[in-house]
Amino acid sequence: MAQRARSQSIEELQALTAALRIELAAQQSELAIQAQELARRDALIKEQSARIEKLTFELARLKRWRFGKSAETLSAEQLALWESELDEDIAQLEAKLEELAKDCAGEDNKSASRKQQPKRQRLPDSLPRVEVHHDLESHACPGCGQGLERIGEDISEQLDVIPARFFVRRHIRPKYCCRHCESVHAAPMPAQPIDKGLPAPGLLGHVAIAKFLDHQPLYRQESQCARMGVALARSTMAGWLGQVQVLIEPLVERLTEHIRRQIMLHADETPVPVLDPGSGRTATGYLWAYRTGAWSSLQAVAYEFAMSRGRDVPSRFLAPFRGTLLVDGYAGYGEVLKRPGMIEAGCWAHVRRQFFEVFEATKSPVAQTALVEISKLYDIERDLKERPPDERLAQRRQRAGPLLAAFKPWLDKTYAKSPPRSALAKAMLYTINRWKALNAYLADGMLGIDNNPVENAIRGIALGRKNWLFAGSELGGERAARFYTLIETAKLNGVDPHAYLTNLFERLPSAKAADLDSLLPWNFAPQPAADIIVG
Repeated sequence: MAQRARSQSIEELQALTAALRIELAAQQSELAIQAQELARRDALIKEQSARIEKLTFELARLKRWRFGKSAETLSAEQLALWESELDEDIAQLEAKLEELAKDCAGEDNKSASRKQQPKRQRLPDSLPRVEVHHDLESHACPGCGQGLERIGEDISEQLDVIPARFFVRRHIRPKYCCRHCESVHAAPMPAQPIDKGLPAPGLLGHVAIAKFLDHQPLYRQESQCARMGVALARSTMAGWLGQVQVLIEPLVERLTEHIRRQIMLHADETPVPVLDPGSGRTATGYLWAYRTGAWSSLQAVAYEFAMSRGRDVPSRFLAPFRGTLLVDGYAGYGEVLKRPGMIEAGCWAHVRRQFFEVFEATKSPVAQTALVEISKLYDIERDLKERPPDERLAQRRQRAGPLLAAFKPWLDKTYAKSPPRSALAKAMLYTINRWKALNAYLADGMLGIDNNPVENAIRGIALGRKNWLFAGSELGGERAARFYTLIETAKLNGVDPHAYLTNLFERLPSAKAADLDSLLPWNFAPQPAADIIVG
């Protein structure tokens, strides 16, 4: 009996052991499945986190574009408005206090109040002076009646303005006759920008500057002229601009040739809405800009309008160009940069902008570190701005070279550990992929660290879109590009654009091909105007 019971107990233990083994295997299998599920969920969470970060970044950027800074803080424009209002209030109170001081105190207080006023800057000597004389009604002393002797004069100056006004330019040519051969002679009429046309060169320059520099559409100019008593239809002014466009085209082409001969250029493009009458909507055109370097001996910028952002546009314009092209990484310049003799330079401002947007949206410490390192490069550039090219190059290699050599490994290491779809990873990848181009400025002291010179050349045009909203046609975009080329190049050379265009419209009608170089903005020398007598 005991042996049978012992045998039965062993069998039960064996059965129990087998059952436990089966249960253990099942639990291990279940744990393996759970581990796989946890790994899958972990990967999904990482992917979702990266997507959330990317969407958060995009949302913050769109909100910033749409609404600007939060309502609790003042923007730069709001702060300037507030400060100007405060200055007006201070001036108002000071004026009231001065009046009270005059009424309640004697001459001593008046002198004291004058002494407290800040010293006013001298008005520029270049401004014309109009003298207004104020003399005593009687040159007899009011105290004793004896005659007064002039011992000097007090002169005070005020700044005044005469609003723009129209006048009629009359060309008077005396006629002479020869009694002997019965012939009549007179000086020839100077060649005009519009043959037998109403507008003088000054009026054409005014209309062009108002439209292409001050961004005033022709319908606004029409109403302004009407307020001054002159009826000028917008269609009439549009016809003038179309005719003088033909006049300036050879000069613009000559200016463009000079730009293409440079060994270093900046390039950028900006979208321009173009009216599509067939659809009643606007299409998208592009204004391309090509500017010489900030330290180049030739300061010029050329614009080209096209209904495309394709690579064929810069390829065609830059066909003769060989040298260094500083761009922001847009693939449209790829065909140009593949040519022999071409060097690509990168823009650190674009790199900084990407990290700044990430930091603004996410407060990422990695983005902040990148911004700090980039700011060190710009600190060096500010120190070297006025140095000669060879010294600038040597200092860059000595000071910026080590910073860049340490920055690149940090970028590579940090990017490898970042979620690949995040905005931060995108900013780092942009920098890594363009590293060679971004280091190009270490090899050329005439090369800038960023593309800001050409961006500045299109900034005013981008702001002008808020006024004129769209170009009327593709030809209108091309016309604007030609005028922008002359106006912006004149500004780069310190030439008043209105004086330049006015003088240009006086001289171009009789100019020959050999005269074009002398009419370019950097060679501008105003011609003395004829005497004008306005009755």
